[in-house]
Amino acid sequence: MDLTCEQARLALQVELDGKKNQAERNRLGQFATPTTLAREIMVFGVSMLPAEAPIRFLDPAIGTGAFYSAFCEVVSHERVASAEGYEIDPHYGIPAQSLWSGTPLKLHIADFTSATPPPVDAQRFNLIVCNPPYVRHHHIVNGDKLRLQEAARRTSGVSLTGLAGLYCYFIVIAHAWLAAGGVGCWLVPSEFMDVNYGRAIKRYLLDQVTLLRIHRFDPGDVQFEDALVSSAVVWFRKTLPPANHAVDFTFGGTVMVPRVARSISAKALHAETKWTRFPTSEVREAARGRTLGDLFTIKRGIATGDNRFFILSRAEIESRSLPFECFKPILPSPRYLAEDEVAAQPDGSPAIACQLFLLDCRLPEDKIKVKYPALWRYLQTGVPQVSGRYLCRHRKPWYAQEDRPPALFACTYIGRTDTASHRPFRFILNHSQATAANVYLLLYPKSQLAREIASDPTLARRLWRRLNDTPLEVLLGEGRVYGGGLHKLEPKELGNVPAEPLLDLISEPLPPVAQQMDMFELIAGEI
Repeated sequence: MDLTCEQARLALQVELDGKKNQAERNRLGQFATPTTLAREIMVFGVSMLPAEAPIRFLDPAIGTGAFYSAFCEVVSHERVASAEGYEIDPHYGIPAQSLWSGTPLKLHIADFTSATPPPVDAQRFNLIVCNPPYVRHHHIVNGDKLRLQEAARRTSGVSLTGLAGLYCYFIVIAHAWLAAGGVGCWLVPSEFMDVNYGRAIKRYLLDQVTLLRIHRFDPGDVQFEDALVSSAVVWFRKTLPPANHAVDFTFGGTVMVPRVARSISAKALHAETKWTRFPTSEVREAARGRTLGDLFTIKRGIATGDNRFFILSRAEIESRSLPFECFKPILPSPRYLAEDEVAAQPDGSPAIACQLFLLDCRLPEDKIKVKYPALWRYLQTGVPQVSGRYLCRHRKPWYAQEDRPPALFACTYIGRTDTASHRPFRFILNHSQATAANVYLLLYPKSQLAREIASDPTLARRLWRRLNDTPLEVLLGEGRVYGGGLHKLEPKELGNVPAEPLLDLISEPLPPVAQQMDMFELIAGEI
């Protein structure tokens, strides 16, 4: 294929993208593959096939044909046995049909996930290359989700949860289209390597095919200018994996010239829940020691449903004549919390510049109207918009908040490594009676640790310092990452962080976890 044809495709892509707004393209997961990346993925995929073997090519989400363009450039005409593509959106599919009309490509304007796979292996494809639509689960309507789940089970035996994105269905449904010994190449979000819904995909890659390589791009180097997503490329062959199989993991740089490379045994991958640890981290020992989850009950902070409505400053409360007894102090967002150690004022509120308070009243509205008329009037301003929001309408009353007692230790939930401190996660020592919103994870010491902290006034600060000394790579290895270098830790992920550096600060050996009382539940029960 000559360069002018690819230039024409790029011009067509820009024209068609310009006729759709960003929100629509985000909802439909339409993000075109860059030319250089498409070519590198194609070169490596073709290299996995027998030399000079005829190629039957398929792209199940072809768009304007970035991968087909690369295929025409990389593969000689003599090797092309067939080439097909599917595109569900006529906005892209019809112009692409015209663009490629003089080539062997047969482009179907249809939904690949509803199409019938070839009945015999000789008609299936030995090279499937695809950048499937990145449609999040909440944009897949229930009826379609059930159809996709059934199609996944029927074609590959894989059971996907309702949280799986559309790209997961593409991978496993395409199993029935891939010929024995054929190669699949998939450009997908790297989140499947870490999240719970990705477990079924990882089992598929380890048990039903031979996983050849995963290249993960540096999260700071977003591959799609219009999508904040961290990307990976997955290559596999449709054969059962051999004994003692190992998978090549590469990271950073480019597909052809990665910054880091390491071979990881399939056995280790079966045991590891966080594949994004590779190749930059070592394989973890099978038997792990104590973790933060053994020492702390870890909860996400309060999800209010509408922070602007429920979280007010002291000045706002006073200006509206609202009753302070219906509010409790709450830590501000980490960006407004300069201190990592929060002192308390005599009334228990945090001694910080940005003082905020959370509305939390459980009285029914009729009693509020009598006892606190100003508060009742304020609540009425939230009835048209706030009370109908998802979290609020599932609470009784709609303005009541979750039980989240003040926590002595808190950890920021999300952050970037490209800040001045290079610390996406901060541990906060909170001496105040302030609770926290869901931008924090709250760490409540379990029974033995709580007793030791109570008996030794210096222990809390020493534990806090050790927590902040946790190597960044350890925290990143347990969390997940998104495009642009955005890192996130869920409660269970923080709970998996090794606790060995803290154990020598504790005077008595920890009992088995099952024997430790959950102090969070005890504290919450007292409120």
